[in-house]
Parts: sequence; C-alpha cells; structure tokens
Amino acid sequence: MEKSVSVSDSDGSTFTPLVAIELAEDIKEEAVAWLLNRIKDKQQQAGADLLVDQLPREGLSDKKGNPNIFIVGATWLRLLYGAEEVGLVKEFNDGSMRGFTYANKENFKSFQGDGDGFLSIAECQYIIKHELDTLRAKEETHVPGYTQVKLYPGKSITRRMQSKGIMIQIFPLHMKEDLKRLSLSWYQKVKLSFQPLDDIRQYFGESLALYFGFLEYFTLALVPMAFFGIPYYLFDWESYDKYVLFAVFNLLWSTVILEVWKRNSASLAYGWGTLSRKKAFEEPRPGFHGVLGLNPVTGREEPVFPYTRRQLRMYLVSVPFVLLCLYLSLYVMMIYFDMEVWALGLHQEEPTLWSSLLLYVPSIIYAVVIEVMNRLYRYAAEFLTEWENHRLESSHQNHLILKVLVFNFLNCFASLFYIAFVMQDIVLLRQSLATLLITSQVLNQIMEAFLPYWLQKRRNKKVHTRNQKSLAEQELPLSEQVRLEADMNTYLGTFDDYLELFLLFGYVSLFSCVYPLAALLVVLNNVTEVYSDALKMCKVFKRPFSEPAADIGVWQLAFETMSVISVVTNCALIGMSPHMKAYFPESETQLILLVVAVEHVLLAFKFFLAFVIPDIPKQIQIKLARLEFQSLEALKKRKMLEVASGIPNKS
Repeated sequence: MEKSVSVSDSDGSTFTPLVAIELAEDIKEEAVAWLLNRIKDKQQQAGADLLVDQLPREGLSDKKGNPNIFIVGATWLRLLYGAEEVGLVKEFNDGSMRGFTYANKENFKSFQGDGDGFLSIAECQYIIKHELDTLRAKEETHVPGYTQVKLYPGKSITRRMQSKGIMIQIFPLHMKEDLKRLSLSWYQKVKLSFQPLDDIRQYFGESLALYFGFLEYFTLALVPMAFFGIPYYLFDWESYDKYVLFAVFNLLWSTVILEVWKRNSASLAYGWGTLSRKKAFEEPRPGFHGVLGLNPVTGREEPVFPYTRRQLRMYLVSVPFVLLCLYLSLYVMMIYFDMEVWALGLHQEEPTLWSSLLLYVPSIIYAVVIEVMNRLYRYAAEFLTEWENHRLESSHQNHLILKVLVFNFLNCFASLFYIAFVMQDIVLLRQSLATLLITSQVLNQIMEAFLPYWLQKRRNKKVHTRNQKSLAEQELPLSEQVRLEADMNTYLGTFDDYLELFLLFGYVSLFSCVYPLAALLVVLNNVTEVYSDALKMCKVFKRPFSEPAADIGVWQLAFETMSVISVVTNCALIGMSPHMKAYFPESETQLILLVVAVEHVLLAFKFFLAFVIPDIPKQIQIKLARLEFQSLEALKKRKMLEVASGIPNKS
C-alpha cells in the first residue's frame, strides 16, 4: 500500500487519505459540523470512528471551486476491525480461505506486525465506504439545517444526504505510484501475455477484475473459431453446404466455453476470497423513496413503497413502453430493407463501381441507427427503472438489464433473423452481418474509448492549465489531485461492457457459420478493448469502489440463453442448406422434422454437458466442505465449553 502522502485531522492524527467526500457548495455549516462529528465519533457513540480532514484550497489557480471536499482515512486498527465487520475472506496459514477475525489475525498468511500491507488499497477503501454507508441516524429527526430532509432511526445518513443532493459524491482516491505500476504492467506496453488480474483485483476490486478476466477468457476462447474460420472463408466462399461442419463446431464451442468459464471464475473467486464470502445484508438504494412505514424484516421505521403500486407501474407503463420500442425497432428494420431493395435495383440497372459500393450503404446506415436507438433506449430504460422505485440495488439492476437485453437483442439481430429465415438470402445475410459487426465495433471504440479520453484531456487542460500531463504521469499536490479526480467522469459499472460482449457473442454464436470471419473480427476488437478499457479505468474515470463478486452474475444466464438460441439458429441454417434439401427432394416436412429432432438432441446434449461439467472444480469443493466442517466443529466445541462453564447460551 502506498503511503507517501499523509495528512492530519483536527485532532493531530496522521493518516493516508483514501476516500473523498464532496458536499454541496451551499451546504449549511451546522450540517457539515454534524456530519463530521458523526464520522469521527467512536463506534460506541454510533459513529464511524474514521479520520477526516477538509481539503485545503491551495493549488487552485483561479481560487474557485467547491471548498466542501473532505478526505477520509482510518487507523490500521480500525481497518482491521472493519475487515472483520464486512466479512473479508483471507488465506489462512494452512492454505485455506477463511473469514478474517481480528482475534485470530496472527494465523492469517501475509499478516505481519500491525497488519500494514495485509489489506489491499481497494479493500481499505471498501471498508471506509461500508462504514460511511452504515452510519445510521440515532435520535435525529432531520439533517441539521434541513428540516425537510427527514432521518429515520437506524437508516443510513449518507445515503439519505446523497438522495437529497446535500452530499454530491463519495469516491475512492487514486494512489499515483500504484497506478503507475499497474498501468505499466497492464496497457502501456503492447505484449502477448495475460492480463495482471491479481493486480487489477488489488487496485480495483473483484467485480472489475472478473470482467477483465472474462474479456480475456472470451478472447482466447474465440481463437479456435477464428483459426477454423479463416480457411472456411478463403476457400469455401461460394460453397454454403460445407458450413454445416462449422455450424456443428459452433454449437459445441458456445456450450463448452461457458461451462469452462464458470469453473475458471470459481477458481479466481476462491483465490480472491469471494467464493465463500457470506452475502451482506443489502441496504435500500439511495434513490428509493416512499411513505414512512414499518420494515417487516428489521422492525424499524423506514420509507416503504407498496408492492402493488410498483407492479402496476411495471405492467401498465414499462411493459407497454418496451413493446412500443420493439415495434419501432421492427419498423426501422423494414425501412432498411426498402433501402436495400432500392440500392440493389440501382446496381442491377447500371452496374458500376459506385453502385457496388452503394450496396453497403444501407447496412452501414442501419448499423449507425441501431447504435443510436440502443443508446436512446438505454436512457429511457434507466428512467423507467428508476421510476419503478425498486428498493434494492440488485433488483433495480436486474430489471434494467432485462429491459435493455430484450431491446438490444431484437434491435441488433431481428434483421439477421428476417434475412436468414424469411428472405433466405445467405449472400445478403453475410453482407449484413459483416457490416453490422464492423460498424458497431468502430462506433463502440469511438464512443467508449476515444471520445471519453479526449473529453477528459480537454477538461484536464482547462482546469489545470499550468500542468497538462495526465494523472498517472505527474506529481500534483494532494488538493489538486483530489479536485482533478472529483472532476473526472464517474464509472457506472460493468453493465455496458458486458452488454457489448453479449452482443458480440450473439453475432458469433448465431450466424458465424455463414460468415466465418466474425470470430476473427471479434478477437481483434477484444484485443483493442482490453487496452482501451484499461486506459479508461486508469486515466478517464474516477476510481470506482471495490465490489465483491464471486461470478459475473446475471450475465452468465444471459450468455447461456444466447447459447441456447444459437442451437436453434444453427440447426435451422443447416436445414436450409441446399445440400440438406437434396436429401429430401419430395418432402420438406421430413426435413423440418429431422431438423427439429437434431435440435432437440443437441439441446439435450448441451444440458448434459452443463450437468456433467461441475461449476466449481473438485479440489475447491473439497476445500469449501472441509472449511464448513471445521466451522461446525469449532461451534460445537464452543457450545460444549459454554455448557461446562455454566455460561448461558445466547443463541
């Protein structure tokens, strides 16, 4: 852990600043004093027992800016107790992964002295964020100076202040030396090697490390598809019948890679201590609102929102809106086909080089329109999901993902399904797939990598005219560094990154048998994606808080669903091949029945593979079972000692 920069709080305690809190510029002084006291108060007084100091205004060239920025840290003793409180899992001396306890700290591997270096920076910042989020109201009925901002006993103070705009943001600070080392090993040198996933996890946390792990795994898994696709493309361009073998390979590939990934992610999560980590009690979202009522689980008074009212909003507003958007997407698709007919007609009337190029214009325009519609719909889906007022962040994210996936799937793939199974035009299908894939990749790289980086560079130059170097390359005063980071874009999570990979997986698994170069294009895209995403995380976005994760969550189900759909699609494409139709010249019904039968056999085989390939490797299952057995034995011994000593059993 880097400790080159340290500050002192009002009591004279020196600490390393780990987290910054930005309050509203016009916040009332009594609210600031009250909040700081609650942050610094001991836990026995219902405080967070953290160290906090106001950021000095030195380094501002124009003497403007928000003065209400505070930096937060903690003593090592407080962080170690916090590690036990949040349930961090660390490696024990016997090699097993166990929940950390302060009383047993000396038996954990890598624990030396006072524990300095035992916790990663990301874990320390996560602990501080947890303590701030769980800073709860006591007898206060409202935030001092804001009678309209009600407080409820036992509910989070910081979440309430964030939802009311009194607290603008809480963000973890970059550590410049650590960031330089990570950047050097991650993206600053182009090299053929695996990503430093352990270093990424140490700096950004498990959730982001799992995303980059999946991106790397997906890219490597595409290499066999790309390897076989190149000769198919070069030598069998006009022979569609020979793509049957490629389609069968596609089916097996899409199943096996997802099952193997679950094993890989389990191994990563076990080594990082998140596979066996107990799920923490989930707090309500900052944006959740409702009338004051009684929580049936905790028994505390808090805002509640009627379940029936939320369901009415979902089924009477959200669902009809999503259906309307799907209809508009299909309508735009039909306009695209009209453009294709128009371009083809011009080319057939007078074939020239320009008319040949014109054949690709409708697909390019349609690909751009698809990207625009996806982004516009995303904003609408976020607004609707927020309006539905889900209490928990997990529920909010699941409903948002479902809305976005349904629309993106139809918007991106409906035209390809129509061309393949209604028009049955393999040449147009190949052309459309190639154009959509290439155009979407180019647009994504511009919108997600180049544009944010360019905007951040301009913002840096505008705010810090005397030094135009990037954050990772310069030595800035602490105050200027924190203000620079406060002005950075906020990383909104891995949602968009997984969505992009989901769509690319769809292009490859659904239709790559008619365009075998699809896998190669996705490999090239993913290689550039690794570097562009790494650059964004280190230079463009604020450092995100670590999020414990044992897998990729609901996205695993999304990819598996796409894999099931690919079985149906590839079987239908095989059945459409002239080579297959030649075997059933008189009865198309027999061909259809055969295709359906083969599809069911392949689906059964797919689910059989999913069953026989364990999600968690055997050796990790044994370690988890042994740890559970040891925990039960320790609990039994403790109860026996309590009974023998006459101590009443509190459980």
